[in-house]
Amino acid sequence: MAYRVVQWSTGNVGRWALRSIIARPELELVGVWVSSDEKAGRDAGELAGLDHTVGITATTDADALVALKPDCIVHTAMADDRLMEAVEDLKKFLRAGINVVSSSPVFLQFPYGTLPQEAIDPIVDAAAEGGVSLWVNGIDPGWANDWLPLLLSSGCERFDQIICSEVMDYSTYDNPKVLFEIMGFGSALDDLPLLLQPGILSLAWGSVVRQLASALDVDLDGVEQNFERVPAPESFDFNGHQIAEGTAAALRFQVCGMKAGKAVFVLEHVTRLRPDLAPQWPQPAGKGCYRVEIKGEPDYVLDLQLVASDGEHSTAGLVGTAARLVSAVSAVIEARPGLLTAVDLPLTTGRGLGPVGTP
Repeated sequence: MAYRVVQWSTGNVGRWALRSIIARPELELVGVWVSSDEKAGRDAGELAGLDHTVGITATTDADALVALKPDCIVHTAMADDRLMEAVEDLKKFLRAGINVVSSSPVFLQFPYGTLPQEAIDPIVDAAAEGGVSLWVNGIDPGWANDWLPLLLSSGCERFDQIICSEVMDYSTYDNPKVLFEIMGFGSALDDLPLLLQPGILSLAWGSVVRQLASALDVDLDGVEQNFERVPAPESFDFNGHQIAEGTAAALRFQVCGMKAGKAVFVLEHVTRLRPDLAPQWPQPAGKGCYRVEIKGEPDYVLDLQLVASDGEHSTAGLVGTAARLVSAVSAVIEARPGLLTAVDLPLTTGRGLGPVGTP
């Protein structure tokens, strides 16, 4: 019998999650939540960009969907600007006895050591009350910097440092709120956006370095963060937004897990609005990649290039986030109740082999 699933949001990641749910025989789509009246009443197939309907219409009625008592909610609603509200939503689902796989808040990927225990306990208690599980993941934080580096480490006699990087050209990334409000592109260099406020980088991506440390049995002394911004050399148009000369146009940041004064685990992002900016920084393989570097015996460098069927690496990142969540639905439902991390689940593989001859 298929597991009954509700898709929560149909934005950049959600519509790809919706497609993945519809395609999987082990899952049955029973509901779709949307945040706008414009999408309410529309068929899930239409919202997923498919050429057929599936007989499930979207709704803004959150309580009605919770009342369906699905086996799992695939939660992809944006939480960057509403972290505490999103946590409350997740706890509501858990208390109702509904398992959740979610792309956010990202600090819940591995909150131990990043959040105080008193912030973790209510989530664990909600899961225990409902007898269900919560798993937060995606591509970054997610499989590009949990299972991928851990797999490579298994081929090491020893490791001295592990660096997980996102090196991306963001010129085709369509999310103005994230780019301009949260990341601060197009703003003055001394005007720090939300992402670069003290402690925020470590809150968001400290989970990555702490999970690697935990899985590899390294007791960190602490987590440090740093960033650098590069101004636009001249004014230019960016997808209809004017980036003024001298304002932020490229960003590089690191979150480092420290041991004995050395950065043993490093999470790095190198983000450019144009590929020619900051040429001195690391360059991607292709238009964008996730890179894992292990310094040890032996050294490894793995570049994972992303290209979707539309030719875009940014689309591929969205699909990779959504598919990772949907691939894990069955495993999360079958797991012990509680707050799960990547290392708590078995290997979850993809589905969706197309017809023979499909390019």
